[in-house]
Amino acid sequence: MPRVLRIINRFNLGGPTYNAAYLTKHLPERYETLLLGGMKDASEDSSQFIVENLGITPKILPEMRRPVNPYRDYKAFREIKSIIRTFKPDIVHTHASKPGALGRWAAHQMNVPVIIHTFHGHVFHSYFNNFTTGVYKSLERKLAKMSTRIVAISEKQKEELAMEHQICSANKIEVIPLGFDLQRFQDEQDEKRNVFRTEFKLNDEDIAIGIIGRLVPIKNHELFLNAIKYVKQHSNKRVKAFIVGDGESRSEIEEQCSELDLTYSNDSEDDVDVYFTSWVKKVDYVNAGVDIVALTSKNEGTPVSLIEAQASNRAIVSTNVGGIENIVLPELTALLSDPSDEKKFKENLLRMIEDEKLRVKFGEQGWSFVENKFHYQRLVEDITNLYDSLLS
Repeated sequence: MPRVLRIINRFNLGGPTYNAAYLTKHLPERYETLLLGGMKDASEDSSQFIVENLGITPKILPEMRRPVNPYRDYKAFREIKSIIRTFKPDIVHTHASKPGALGRWAAHQMNVPVIIHTFHGHVFHSYFNNFTTGVYKSLERKLAKMSTRIVAISEKQKEELAMEHQICSANKIEVIPLGFDLQRFQDEQDEKRNVFRTEFKLNDEDIAIGIIGRLVPIKNHELFLNAIKYVKQHSNKRVKAFIVGDGESRSEIEEQCSELDLTYSNDSEDDVDVYFTSWVKKVDYVNAGVDIVALTSKNEGTPVSLIEAQASNRAIVSTNVGGIENIVLPELTALLSDPSDEKKFKENLLRMIEDEKLRVKFGEQGWSFVENKFHYQRLVEDITNLYDSLLS
């Protein structure tokens, strides 16, 4: 029986956790999988409930954390080598950057037959200065040479990795999109919408706009708030914004609300312009309750929030970065704009607010697009075929 050691950065809400969980649970029985994960950041909500609900007990590696720390990272590296020595995997499959570095390095030293890494995103622009970015690129090129195969989650990401950033040759990269259990976003939408909008005292005619994700600089909430200010000045409709998530930029985002004269609160009892909900486990209620899902990132891999928005029949207004153009239907389920074009993003958001027929039309086309393309059963089948081919 082939053994797979699957290593994820940490159990936080997002695509990597869901995909690691589904692959651990649903790979064919002929594969034995051990799931290893690091510690989440203090600013993040734990998503360990995702794996626990599937009956999975992951092994937690306390030394593996998001920030770079040479002493702690080396301890994590030695622990991964020890786990490889005991578990004797035929495949080590890493997800995201920190486990991708430590896990592949350890697997290479321990002569694991098959080493695979999935890029759920990358840090090759908009994160660091040119020098630091160059260091990361150089490291990833070396790690790619240790890898049997690289997995990209979109065609756009494959193009960026191979052509723009030259991490490895295109023929070493396999494109395997993410996969999720999306049916819950279709179930009982009317009931969930009523629960959400009752909690926040929204009227039927109110336009609720949600942005879902970590509150960190790369997500560019500044653009989101500037757009909210713009549409409130140019629309007669009552617009309410919902910032779902938490993170290091929370205080800066609140300060910007004040600078823009946007009232804000984390209390659903208040009547304000912007609601900070922090992390919400039942995000299907959020998607059912809002009318538009926005994203303003400067860099992305495959944002789960946009897949879930389409599964919820919600229209999207987003910046066009990373693999977004591969996971939405431009001008059919989403209005996209260049991340540097603030004016276009504002205009797109205003257009979606003012045109109810457009919102409904965009929303209706979402489910049929994502239902099978991003289902976890397709993900499991694709990964199984890759494993089988590499082991043979």
